[in-house]
Amino acid sequence: MKHLAYLGVLAAVLLAGDAKEWTPGLSMKFRDVADAQPSPDGKLVLWTQREAIMDEEKSEYRTHVFLGKADGSGRLQLTRGEKSASSPVFSADGRYVLFSSERSGKPNVYRIGVAGGEAEQLTDWKGTVTGFALSPDGRQLAFEGREEDKDEEKRTKSKLDFKIVGANPKNATLWLAPLTGDLPAKAKKLVDKEYHASELVWSPDGAKIAFVHRPRPEADFARQADIAEVDVATGAVRELASDSVTESSPRYSPDGKYLAFAKQMGPRGIDGRRIALLERATGAVRLLPASMDENPSLIDWAADSRSLLFAEASGTRGAIYRMPVDGPPETMRRDPAGVTGAGARLNASRSHLAFTYETPGEPEEAFVWDQRGEPVRVSEANRAVERPTLGRTELIRWKSKDGREVEGLLTYPVPYQAGQRVPLILNIHGGPAGAFVESFTGAAGLYPVASFAQKGFAVLRANPRGSAGYGAAARRAVVEDWGGRDFEDLMAGVDHAIGMGVANPDKLAVMGWSYGGYMTAWTVTQTTRFKAAAIGAGITNHVSMYGTQDIPSVYEDYFGGSPWAKREVYRKSSPIEYVDRVKTPTLILHGERDDRVPVTQAYEFHRALERQGVEVKLIVYPRTPHGPREPKFLQHVAEQHLEWAEKFLK
Repeated sequence: MKHLAYLGVLAAVLLAGDAKEWTPGLSMKFRDVADAQPSPDGKLVLWTQREAIMDEEKSEYRTHVFLGKADGSGRLQLTRGEKSASSPVFSADGRYVLFSSERSGKPNVYRIGVAGGEAEQLTDWKGTVTGFALSPDGRQLAFEGREEDKDEEKRTKSKLDFKIVGANPKNATLWLAPLTGDLPAKAKKLVDKEYHASELVWSPDGAKIAFVHRPRPEADFARQADIAEVDVATGAVRELASDSVTESSPRYSPDGKYLAFAKQMGPRGIDGRRIALLERATGAVRLLPASMDENPSLIDWAADSRSLLFAEASGTRGAIYRMPVDGPPETMRRDPAGVTGAGARLNASRSHLAFTYETPGEPEEAFVWDQRGEPVRVSEANRAVERPTLGRTELIRWKSKDGREVEGLLTYPVPYQAGQRVPLILNIHGGPAGAFVESFTGAAGLYPVASFAQKGFAVLRANPRGSAGYGAAARRAVVEDWGGRDFEDLMAGVDHAIGMGVANPDKLAVMGWSYGGYMTAWTVTQTTRFKAAAIGAGITNHVSMYGTQDIPSVYEDYFGGSPWAKREVYRKSSPIEYVDRVKTPTLILHGERDDRVPVTQAYEFHRALERQGVEVKLIVYPRTPHGPREPKFLQHVAEQHLEWAEKFLK
């Protein structure tokens, strides 16, 4: 960790800057870093940087590809322009970088030399491209694509664009484009099956492609995912993993002997998953030992085909592990603070691993690691952004009502003196199987933690039972008990912050998004201890929610069935059932095009509070799904949270 620690100290010295206080506007200046990947020989690293573009007429994000040497020098911005470039990969020989962009008007694949220059268009696809992969020899490009629907365009123009629910799924299948002739290449359909394809990966010899498929692209069909393999020469498809549970993330071993994949351990999404090995010669499948959180994210195989690397949450931190084909998992890297392993990727030779890394005090950057020494930072996406003093963040633990230990992150105000009691904001995460991790508190987000601290608030971000990072049993602990023991965990956390001498019991606020919005709505129906509340995209009526959202199967997982089969479970945990108890001033924020938690949930709760004379404010964001996708809206949400807290706690 010496290298990382040195970078943190250096950044703190160089970036003190002239900014005197945090604001949501300042946080919007920080760039998101992703897609870090080493070149085949490990000498270069590429990554993407996403920045917010906001002016009089624009509110959008723009992503471009960057390249640097593995020693942290020689940084180069490879792509430019008003159209984003994303999903970059190195060519097999390391001479080019391939990426996806809509610069032709439709998503297509391009390549650019590692020395820069003009990008060359590889495909001329008129439909939708959702993913691509280059063959091991670099001569063919496979991609997941949906064909152009000219009839749909005609129906729209003639005002006959009605929708029959459940009909005509917009599935994507596999296509193959040769790169040895004229470019852009003409693609041919490789798989002619009635299902939606994703996660394609080439076999080491380039003869086969494994891919994930499900009946339809809608979110609720994701749990029906299976894995198949197509012969590139003949187009013949063979099912490899098609049990009644979800299978995903196929990875061929370098020697071609195995196909590893992630296998769900039960019909529910909360049942945990394990890494499975398919022996390709015999078709035999065996499960590898369970990981700590039972939710491994497969990275890839080690070079010797004797182990796999995977990333997984570990409490409030992320970590990278090695899973031998015979033996238990081993920790490769878990730093003493921060999030390691987000989007980690190995190069083709398996010599180097690239990932992003951040801490509560340091923004996200790309790192490369030779798996022996210390990781080296290769990006400087956020080096030049001014940075005022941040509130200190620490990991705290407390006992819930039934004695269960719960973790959370407590961020202190700026400045803070020991023993000083300050207003406290309880921030609740989504999910339920989400989690707060030790990420940069100054980053742009729904909840401006750094700005809260600047204004004199302490912020408690708790991981109650149901959260990820603590094992499958912990995630299942809220089954048929939303608003029960998870609520007790949260209230015990607030009591603990008061007992520490930090929180002022008379100046408390609660806020959260999605499931966090649900828990906020639930909280104000169960207690009047909070002086302000903010419900973001929150569930308020489980029965109407089941009938209108896009993933009703998740409700069946957690509630044990449908509303007509589990009527009392749905009723007893719906905030709308107890809305007559609410006294807390409540801000409600919701996206108008939210399929996950339809905006009607906000309207129902708002109407009830308004009719009872409770102070309430509802803001609906047009064009917005389950969370802001436009930077101006994201900044506005953060500012609204800050203003609401100041109004009632200061």
